[in-house]
Amino acid sequence: MVTAPASLGLSWFARPAARAWTCPPAPADVASFHRALPGYAPTLLVELPSLAAELGAGRLFVKDESSRLGLPAFKILGASWGVHRALCDHYGLPPGGPLVRPRDLPGRSSVRLVTATDGNHGRAVAAMARMLGLAADVYVPHGVHPAAVAAIKEEDAGVTEVPAPYDEAVRLAADVAASDPSALLVQDTAWPGYERVPQWIVDGYSTLFTEIDEQLAAADAAPAGLVAVPAGVGSLAQAAVTHYRAGRTAPTVLCVEPDAAPCVLTSLHHDRPVTVETGSTTMAGLNCATPSSLAWPFLRSGVDAAVAVTDAATARAARDLAALDVPAGPCGAASLAGARAALTPRHRPALAPEHRGTIVLLSTEGSTANPVRS
Repeated sequence: MVTAPASLGLSWFARPAARAWTCPPAPADVASFHRALPGYAPTLLVELPSLAAELGAGRLFVKDESSRLGLPAFKILGASWGVHRALCDHYGLPPGGPLVRPRDLPGRSSVRLVTATDGNHGRAVAAMARMLGLAADVYVPHGVHPAAVAAIKEEDAGVTEVPAPYDEAVRLAADVAASDPSALLVQDTAWPGYERVPQWIVDGYSTLFTEIDEQLAAADAAPAGLVAVPAGVGSLAQAAVTHYRAGRTAPTVLCVEPDAAPCVLTSLHHDRPVTVETGSTTMAGLNCATPSSLAWPFLRSGVDAAVAVTDAATARAARDLAALDVPAGPCGAASLAGARAALTPRHRPALAPEHRGTIVLLSTEGSTANPVRS
């Protein structure tokens, strides 16, 4: 475990050459899978001219994930595709086609979904389990708001609260799943030996970026020149890198983390994945100590800027977004706080010049997803 650079005043990282790196795109069938789910609709891409003027951009948009398939965060995109692919793999079925429903497979034994979460992923897995008539067990670390825990329970999942940080909850969930042949671990972070399911979850997030491209084109806007992505273990950032390093445009991909848990920023500074000692933060969904082993090669090669932000900066960003009718929780508002920190005279030269055209902020959760403790 290492000391986080943010605690040493090193709250910024830039490697502009990363935007020249390329990689293959996400699977093409993910978006069509999501479109076939009950209740699917693209989330809003909200234009905010006042923030564009503040940040010196021609146009600025916020991808508002406060209502995604009935849940207040983007995580259901990864959970739905990840659960579907994991069930296909478990039952030996081809991955194409509609959502696998075990109750429609006569003679096949049922499974129990297991995961750890700091809020939104666990609720999404629990929601998928309820939709499919499966049991789910969710392990929750300390620091998650009681309302977020209650929301997981309302999805009829079993919840085990772990008096330890997120990484320990992940280890416990993995151990429990490994000891039970009926359990299927659906975790959104990876480690050596466990990378297929996390990759499917990352692939599921690609729909969010496909929607952004379509919505920007419909708004007659230039392609994104800067995309601010809240980063926990780095899975959503991996999806962003995959999308924007496989296309014809190469925007700045800006990772934003709490200064209490900047595992991606610290790893970028050390040029290797490291574990940091985490502290307390209102950004509960980003309070992660170790980057996903699956995400790290993409983050190292394709992220060209990263910044750590304070709870105070995120609280201000959440208030400002709320005043503009965008209901962002602390993790969602982190993208605005990060863009404000990055778009300064000192840091701006490291960003792709296209950021002065179009900025996209990912507001990954609504204000009800992980409420701030009073």
